[in-house]
Amino acid sequence: MASAADTIAAVATPPGRGAIAIVRISGGDACSIARAVTGRQPIPRRATFCEFRAADGHPVDQGLVLYFPGPRSFTGEDIVELHGHGGAIVSDSVLAAVLGQGARLAEPGEFTLRAFLHDKLDLTQAEAIADLIDSGSQAAARAALRSLVGQFSKQVQAVQAGVTELRAQVEAWLDFPDEDLERDDTERLAEKFDAVLARLAALMAQARQGAVLGSGLSVVIAGPPNAGKSSLLNRLAGYDAAIVTQYPGTTRDPLKEFISLDGLPINLVDTAGLRESEDPVELEGMRRSHAAVRLADRLLWVIDVHTDLESTRAAIEQTLGGQSGLTIIQNKVDLIAAEAAAFQVDGIPVVRMSALNGDGLGLLIEHLKSVAGYTGEGGGTISARTRHIDALGRAQLRIAAARKQLMDQRSLELAAEELRAAQSALGEVTGEVTSDDLLGEIFSSFCIGK
Repeated sequence: MASAADTIAAVATPPGRGAIAIVRISGGDACSIARAVTGRQPIPRRATFCEFRAADGHPVDQGLVLYFPGPRSFTGEDIVELHGHGGAIVSDSVLAAVLGQGARLAEPGEFTLRAFLHDKLDLTQAEAIADLIDSGSQAAARAALRSLVGQFSKQVQAVQAGVTELRAQVEAWLDFPDEDLERDDTERLAEKFDAVLARLAALMAQARQGAVLGSGLSVVIAGPPNAGKSSLLNRLAGYDAAIVTQYPGTTRDPLKEFISLDGLPINLVDTAGLRESEDPVELEGMRRSHAAVRLADRLLWVIDVHTDLESTRAAIEQTLGGQSGLTIIQNKVDLIAAEAAAFQVDGIPVVRMSALNGDGLGLLIEHLKSVAGYTGEGGGTISARTRHIDALGRAQLRIAAARKQLMDQRSLELAAEELRAAQSALGEVTGEVTSDDLLGEIFSSFCIGK
């Protein structure tokens, strides 16, 4: 990130045509720059109508100016927002006028980074802002909002407090080596260890659900022509997203739909039927199908219910080679005297269903939720990322190791060191312990203007 002393500016609204565009300015010169652009002194926390002018004095737009003096602002610095008319040309002109007065263009996530650096929010809350913007379902949005208001941070802090208490007791014993440890003392402390570990395990369960909500599941539908792949896409999407005909080769390009199954975001891709062909257009469609399959978290290989499963496995092996994350969909169960079912054949999940009438659809949805590790949104589900789960897992291992050192090895020194490492891991979650590289990686994924 560039110098934190600079005054930064960016368009904070999405590009394109719209009713309003907002240019956000943050830093020590925000107020003076706004005064130069609008020709008047902004009044704190009051919307004032004015004209926005370029450096040469020519008007470029008119709208509202709002001024939020630091430290009572989002970034903790002086912030000015210029609310003008939407549209790429107009908003770019207003931004150019601001940059012409000495501000520099903000880097991605720099406004939120400054809020973090000025202790307006911790790292989990900062990441929750991006997660809220990128939410793929109502459940994901609710989980992100819980993290944004601090529920995740408070639970981490509660575990931190428990570890601090454990460490204080262990180090107090270290300070008085002449005093023998009584069995009752260690057993009482072991109970406190167990309580902290139980709290941490519950937090990790909530975080894992939040991580699944954030990342969702990439699902590709593939298989031979006329097996019902497009019908399955339409059934999952809930409307006719794909054209369905009896003619092979109807689907050429992969068709993508974003859906939510009981709150779980799903990136769903319907691909061209895989078969022998000399049609160059169909061959290109099949090449794209192979590329989509390689990137999928889950492959739904759709076959007619009359097709033998053993030959299907051989066909998949020949067509795709080794494929992990495979589920076979025996479609068109409505054509035979059999019920929808979910079972396994040699360790491969199979769902027998009908994409035409929806029989067995619930079995498929439950299967996809299961492979994603999603058990449903709970009241305490929080948005989380892989790095959070990794840090919490390391803290859990360190606390368990400290308990073992204390109870089995009677080593106070090693127990204290393990607890110190656990505290450090927990500090990584909220940003108390972090590095510039990590901050750069996190905030570079944000939008410019956020």
